[in-house]
Amino acid sequence: MPKVRVGDIDLYYELTGEGIPLLFIHGLGSSSLDWQKQVAFFSGKCKVLTINVRGHGRSDKPKGPYSIPLFARDTAGLMKSLEFYPAYVVGHSMGGMIAFQMAVSFPELIKAMVIVNSGPELVFRRFRDRWAFFLRRMVVRFFGMRRMAEVLGRMLFPEPDQEPLRKVFIQRWAENDKGAYLASLRALSGWSVADRLHQITCPTLVISADQDYTPPSFKEAYVSKMRKAQMVVISDSRHMTPLDQPERLIGAVEAFLNQQV
Repeated sequence: MPKVRVGDIDLYYELTGEGIPLLFIHGLGSSSLDWQKQVAFFSGKCKVLTINVRGHGRSDKPKGPYSIPLFARDTAGLMKSLEFYPAYVVGHSMGGMIAFQMAVSFPELIKAMVIVNSGPELVFRRFRDRWAFFLRRMVVRFFGMRRMAEVLGRMLFPEPDQEPLRKVFIQRWAENDKGAYLASLRALSGWSVADRLHQITCPTLVISADQDYTPPSFKEAYVSKMRKAQMVVISDSRHMTPLDQPERLIGAVEAFLNQQV
């Protein structure tokens, strides 16, 4: 299993293909497995790197606290160790937050980035959002990862023909380390680089599912504050666009990359 020592942990990664460097960063509670279809496609024309973020998959799972800046430092350290920069970076959900943090903290490592169903902050301004976050923590703490996976699986893959995806999602999520997951969840709350969007100069594509947790209008608002950002909406998709609409996601990323190279 390929791993790189970064700071105090070993990070798992997979490297395939040849060509321009393309990094995929997964979301909370996930792993590089979420990108299987994207890797299969892009490794035919790019040098593709996927990682397991601290506390996830086959990477080490030290006790917290974790933070988005810490995840970004981990990722930057791995990229430097592998001499995998400047790279095109694709981040989904929490992975998108990590990409945003890297764009302001390590801009020299990013040539362009794609943000999927994510944003430059997670600051709860409404009671119902704080309550939903609290409930997720309580479900995991008292009922475990499998129960949380079942709840999310029904929400994210509700259609009858999505049952295979739902089963795979539940199986993968159930394997999460509870302590590492909760530390990662806490890392998201209150994080923000929204006041530094004007500093991001790399070309950026923001992809929003039409049925994501936050509506396309949320992404439109922050895209308007960025110098070189554009946006695409993917229809008939929820938060897990890499899984429920992989081909459309691939098409959007490919079109963006073709604009840059």
